[in-house]
Amino acid sequence: MKLIDRLVRLFAILVFSLMMAACAVPPRTMTFGNDAEKLTANSDPVFLMTATIKNLYKPAFQPKLELVSFDRSTANEKIPLFGILVDDKAKDESGSVENGNSYLLRIQLAPGQYRLMSLSGRAGAFPIIGHVIAPLHLPLQVSGPGVFYLGHVNATLRERQGNEFKAGPSLPLVDQAVVGASGGTFDVTISDRQTEDEPAFRARFPALAGVPIKKAILPAFDRSYTQQFWEKN
Repeated sequence: MKLIDRLVRLFAILVFSLMMAACAVPPRTMTFGNDAEKLTANSDPVFLMTATIKNLYKPAFQPKLELVSFDRSTANEKIPLFGILVDDKAKDESGSVENGNSYLLRIQLAPGQYRLMSLSGRAGAFPIIGHVIAPLHLPLQVSGPGVFYLGHVNATLRERQGNEFKAGPSLPLVDQAVVGASGGTFDVTISDRQTEDEPAFRARFPALAGVPIKKAILPAFDRSYTQQFWEKN
């Protein structure tokens, strides 16, 4: 079973890479994956966020996150998208319709201007495996060192209405339809849950002991912008 899960995970990463044209940039790992990891005065900034993803449209197929994707392209330079792998230390996968699956995400980035593009993953199990993408398109300015809390992202998959952006690609036709990716869309909300989330991060990641966590909540999700981006691309 572990071998099958690993193969499915690798396949999901490959599909993501092909879909997002990010194959030129290998996926990165999340910070604090090792309990011995320490922050220093020269460490790149670290961003903490929690995420919950659930499927109300096809509730038997609750998505599991695989990658968090970023873009740092500028007007003068096109830099390929890159993804950060969601590791086992991030997961709280109850899989219930009411709660969905939740994650403690830790992202370390060099200074610069970024855009948090999406949360992507898979739903189902062999022989039905679908792939979902919750688009975010949220700007993120990375500057000085420190640890910053970005907020809680709630991504809920529901049935599409009209020409709303899809919750995933249309192919393969059967798998994507069964899990609700091609017939569904995502509603996304950003909220400040630092009071609840900070103790969870500190309890799970020893590197945060004694380190202040500054608030830097992401802007609200812009559905109109996301819809226009989807229609153009």
